[in-house]
Parts: sequence; C-alpha cells; structure tokens
Amino acid sequence: MKYYVHIPFCHSKCAYCDFYSTPAAEGLKEMFVDSVYGELHERLGGLEKIETLYLGGGTPSSLSRELLCKLISYFQIDDSVKEVTIEANPEDVTDGFARFVSSLSPVARVSMGVQSMNDGELSFIGRRHSASDAENAFHTLRTGGVDNISLDLIYGLPGQDLASWKKSLDKVLALRPKHLSAYLLSYEPQTRLGVMLSKGKVQEASAELAEDMYSYLCYAARKAGYEHYEISNFALPHYRAVHNSSYWDGSEYAGLGPGAHSYMNGLRGYNRSSLKDYIATNGCGVYEEDPETEFSRFNDLVITSLRTSSGIPFDVLSAYPESKSVALRLLSAGFLEETLDGHVAIPERLWLKSDSIMRELIIV
Repeated sequence: MKYYVHIPFCHSKCAYCDFYSTPAAEGLKEMFVDSVYGELHERLGGLEKIETLYLGGGTPSSLSRELLCKLISYFQIDDSVKEVTIEANPEDVTDGFARFVSSLSPVARVSMGVQSMNDGELSFIGRRHSASDAENAFHTLRTGGVDNISLDLIYGLPGQDLASWKKSLDKVLALRPKHLSAYLLSYEPQTRLGVMLSKGKVQEASAELAEDMYSYLCYAARKAGYEHYEISNFALPHYRAVHNSSYWDGSEYAGLGPGAHSYMNGLRGYNRSSLKDYIATNGCGVYEEDPETEFSRFNDLVITSLRTSSGIPFDVLSAYPESKSVALRLLSAGFLEETLDGHVAIPERLWLKSDSIMRELIIV
C-alpha cells in the first residue's frame, strides 16, 4: 500500500495555497500525531505492507524531530519500501534535518517548495525564504546525505515575465535536482491571490505568456536531460516520483490526516478538512466516501492517465463507443497520438490545453 499523511500545520499561509492548513501549536501537533495512529489502526484496520510513504501538507518539516520520528515509526520502514518523501520549506532545512532524512531509508527523498528564485516574487506570494535560502537549503540537504531532492516552481506569478521565469528555471536546473515539479499558477477563489484577482488587484498571465513559459520549461528541462512524464513533473532517468505516480496510474493509496484523500478497494474518499474534528475522533470520524458510478470511474481514469506521457490504453476508450469515436477524431486531428504500447496520449506541446481535450472524452 502507498500511504500519504497530510500534516496540516504551516507557519503562515501562502497567497496561492488552497490546501488545508492551520497555524502550528505544539499541543495540537502531538495530538494530531497520536490521531494518525488511531486512524491507521482503527479506520484502516492496521498497517498493510508498505510500498511508499509521503508526508505532505501543510509543512511536514514544521514538526519537531521527535514528532516526525514518532509519526514515521507507525509505518515500519524497512528495505522493501520503494520511497519515503518528506515535503519541506527551505527555512526549515538544517544540517540536523538533512541528516535525519538521510537516516530514514536509502530511498528517502525531500520535496522542497522553492516556487521562484526571484526575491520580489517570493515576497509577494508570502513565502518566508529568499532565493539564496533555497539554494543554501538544497546544498545543506546534499551535504547531509539527501541525494534525491525534488524542487517545486510556479510560473505565471503576478508580475512575472518570461525573462524572470527563465532565470528562476535556469537557476534551479543548474542545481541538478533529481526531480522538478513546475506548476502554472491557479487562482483558487478562497486564496489571497484569488481574492485579489476578483478585486482587480492582480492580473492572470495571458494565455500567450503562459504558453511561452511552458514552452521554455519543456525545452530547458529536455536539454538538461529531464524526462517530462506528467504535465507538471520532470525527472532525471530512474527518478520519477514513485508515490505521486500512483495518482496517475490507477494504483491504490491510503490518505491519513485532515484533508487527505484515499483510493482504496476501487473507491475514492476523503477526510473532512477539520483538525479539531480529526483529533476529537482520534482520526476515525471524518472520512467520507465519494459516490461513484461506472462512468465516474471511467472519467477519473481519463483525467488522470492523460496527464502523463504514458497516456491511456486505447482499449479502455474503445469500451465506450462514443469515447472511441471521439478518440479516433482527436487522433486524426493531432490532439492525441499513439504510443508504442497501444496507448494514446496528449502530445507534450498540447499538455497546457489538456483540460479541453479531456472534456471531449469524458462521459457526462
């Protein structure tokens, strides 16, 4: 089983973030960690053989070393585990943190939120680190024995132009992280940036600028030797994210913590985003299953699979005459392409417009 733990604590809320998080408090942190144990053993019925563990958030690196050790001990990491990932912010990375992560497992990795290498852009979106802090944190992790590092960037930030994006991307690629995630900024309504957009205080990047930024991203990453295996994800050979790939390839995973999602026994579900309720029920009273139908499961597969370079088996689309007809039309028009293993995929150059292509294939 692949396990995800949502750690909902943040020092502050970034202007673009729509993930569930709450201010840190030491007492709540310990009660949260105890509740994860309750959810694992009561709601999920105990630990299954573990394939991957991903600690996300929120900010997992905001937990103390002692609480992180306690939390991770629930999952009994051994040599059979394929990947252990901890998300971190640059300001939390110390020599001790790096040594701690490297001691967890030979397959331990850190996913670090850099977002930009421009100090003005970082300040505007509420990040607490500078570009030099991010670079120093990267080197601290490497020196401390963490070789497998993934870095996150965002493009299309307010006021960001193509030249600034190129500088940020080039600086990150020069560090040679094993993995890179790069996301086009999405203005979610309840975030600070979403509110600012609705009031006309910021403007979205134009479609032309977004496409230019994406084109440079694809070009620069490919030139640096990275595989573009999912819309927003790039990896050096043999360093694709094992855990995250489960979200796109149909693998099952168990999510723990408030706001976490699961896909188990062919059903999707989620924990309500309430730390108070999560702790009050010892992690066992906030889970809700999504109502699903045959068509909704098919649509999920289309939406997740077509985010990747692997695509979706053509046989899956052929099982539904209407989707097969649409797929053949999209293939003829160049909006889909055949792969060598009988799949169809969206060409890389069109991934930024993938939503409109997927909408034609889903069944409503």
